[in-house]
Amino acid sequence: MQPAISFRNFSFRYKSQSEPILKNIYLDISPGEKIWIAGPSGSGKSTLAHCINGLIPFSYGGEVSGNLYIGGLEVSEQGIFERSRSVGTILQNPDAQFVGQTVGEDTAFQMENEQVAQSVMKARVVTALDLVGMLAYEEQGPHDLSGGQKQSVSLAGVLSTRADILLFDEPLANLDPASGVRAMQLIEDIHRREGKTVIIIEHRVEDVLAQPIDRIVVMSEGEIAAIGTPEELLREGVLARHGLRQPLYLNALEYAGVPISGLKSLATPEGVVTLAGDGNLPEGSEYLGETEIRSRLEAWAERVEPATGRLSGAPLLELKDISFAYGRGRTDVVRNVSFSISEGERLALLGSNGAGKSTLSGLITGILKPKSGTITIRGEDLSRWSIRQRGEEIGYVMQNPNHMITQHMIRDEIALGLTARGVLSPERERRIDEVLHTCGLYPYRNWPVSGLSFGQKKRLTIASILALEPKLMILDEPTAGQDYRHYTEFMDFIDGLAGRGMAFLFITHDMHLALEYADRAVVMAEGEIIAADTVPRILSDSEVTGRARLRETSLSRFAKAWGLSSPSGFVQAFIEAEKKVKEADE
Repeated sequence: MQPAISFRNFSFRYKSQSEPILKNIYLDISPGEKIWIAGPSGSGKSTLAHCINGLIPFSYGGEVSGNLYIGGLEVSEQGIFERSRSVGTILQNPDAQFVGQTVGEDTAFQMENEQVAQSVMKARVVTALDLVGMLAYEEQGPHDLSGGQKQSVSLAGVLSTRADILLFDEPLANLDPASGVRAMQLIEDIHRREGKTVIIIEHRVEDVLAQPIDRIVVMSEGEIAAIGTPEELLREGVLARHGLRQPLYLNALEYAGVPISGLKSLATPEGVVTLAGDGNLPEGSEYLGETEIRSRLEAWAERVEPATGRLSGAPLLELKDISFAYGRGRTDVVRNVSFSISEGERLALLGSNGAGKSTLSGLITGILKPKSGTITIRGEDLSRWSIRQRGEEIGYVMQNPNHMITQHMIRDEIALGLTARGVLSPERERRIDEVLHTCGLYPYRNWPVSGLSFGQKKRLTIASILALEPKLMILDEPTAGQDYRHYTEFMDFIDGLAGRGMAFLFITHDMHLALEYADRAVVMAEGEIIAADTVPRILSDSEVTGRARLRETSLSRFAKAWGLSSPSGFVQAFIEAEKKVKEADE
């Protein structure tokens, strides 16, 4: 069978670089195959995708050597229009793809360019929207939809073109956990029903593995480091060796002394079973039975002693009975919300898209004014403070970095706030260099902002606020689009700042972040707080996670699948084990 995509000794170098970003790529992807391209930032996976969809060389110039065939045709013989008919791309930021005033118009856009007959076009639009569950929204504006709905509309637009290859670039980056689950299910449904060739680039390992994947292609330093099935690569620990985080429950098994080599069906927490009893097993390996595995897991969870908790400082921020509505007579989108944050505390604010989390951050920063209730800092009512005064104490990093960045050069973006506050050199330059190092951007310090990826732009906005040294920092989805190495380096730095008294409010869909870096969590659903507790207890409570459209942690799901006595205790044991590993590494 002829490959749908075939790389042959393929290399690529951007014009601005002296060395190739892709080196000696040999890769065949069969028609109808579902591939996950994985790797840390800078590994070359996005560049590989750009070569497939035609952004290279039509948008990003450079030097190509070797061959790339799509559908048996050498891509050098194709224009961007021909390429777009065979490869459909869904970007991580759907807003960047919308061109129509309504969902229906946007879905029909490419067909209009191809001068498809109106009757045919209408039929294809209805079919595509129905396939992704968005037919009821045909007349609605695409920018008014939720993150998950926007992804579905983007997918409908690509499906209406009849492209045989679907390329998903970070499809989960801006989605809440429940929407992420639905998105991956939708991609799998399309793959199974339509027989499309599917290529996924994504950092959220557990979410990708929740649905079947034929092969994983692991990229490292511009080369293909490994190719194999999820089962093969997980058992061999390949993901971890190349800067990716393997599923948390696999780490927990290793901490508990249960060898992964003796297990199978490793891709999902509910699927893991022992190989004991299977025939023809290699000699000299330890294959435990279910009873022994369960015993080891229970003993490990009971044996791990909780570390001494972080001592919170004096109360810093307090919200009391806060309510807000967008206009008179409209329904409250935040209702009777009360919670507090102390100096040095890290609080996770959890909930689905539309739960009221971002509205709440606007109320804290003064962008919005509450209808009722009070917000205080160190006991002083903020209603009498200007936004500028609040900015002296509270830093806020938006979810979309493009909504914050105003300067062309990276150093200028970080210097902007410092200059406005009258910070002089050399102190200004010292702070700029410090946050550039902290956020992994120092090698790009003299670059234009336009040369950064979405994830790097996110780090730039965080750096610009960190340089101002606020007392409380609100981070809206701080790890979106970040690979595991940069995520860990950045969050470890945040942990250090919290240890010195800076408070953090994480507005996040990242349950891993909440588990490992938050002291407490507050959960919102439909504008109200429905839970406030330690993160392990919240993310092990299926009633709370279901109501808030969160994703129950894979650790808890694994513990329940294996019938462990305390799923939340198992989660807590994992957190403490992770802390000890980090302390040992330091």
